[in-house]
Amino acid sequence: MQATYTLLDFLFNTYAMIVLARVWLQFARADFYNPLSQFVVKVTQPVVGPMRRFIPAISRIDSATLLFAYLVIVLKVIVMQLIFGTGMPPIIPAIIASLFLLLKVAFNLLFIVLIIRMILSFVSQGNNPMEYVLHQLTEPMLAPIRRFIPVIGGLDFSPLVLILGTQFVINLIGEYVRI
Repeated sequence: MQATYTLLDFLFNTYAMIVLARVWLQFARADFYNPLSQFVVKVTQPVVGPMRRFIPAISRIDSATLLFAYLVIVLKVIVMQLIFGTGMPPIIPAIIASLFLLLKVAFNLLFIVLIIRMILSFVSQGNNPMEYVLHQLTEPMLAPIRRFIPVIGGLDFSPLVLILGTQFVINLIGEYVRI
């Protein structure tokens, strides 16, 4: 039973991360023609495309895609409670828990992107298209940290500081939301 729970949790969270990646890519105005961006758009377009016709964007935030990510998490909460819990969860607590879980998934996505960017910085020679998009996504968050913790001896500790902050928030949310 635990293996099934883990598999379903992984599948729902992974798809929610891909949908949130689309929101993040559009917000950061990352390169649309990059292979990573194209993958994210192709995986999410069948559902997000029709939703965007009815739900307008709010400023630079694609609200239709953000709503779809939230609905994926709500569906996760309902499915997990139906299969592994006591039946249909109460709607209001499920909606509130889903907000926190969506936030947790967003911070997990940030954590993964930062780790991949750090690994690519050691391996890549700087001309990897995926590295360029990850730079576009994370640099607005890392630049303010570098003002307080400058690059020391060629080592940039700003990703580490952001990763520690991200893990703190993930653990904090995990303490209060258990689904």
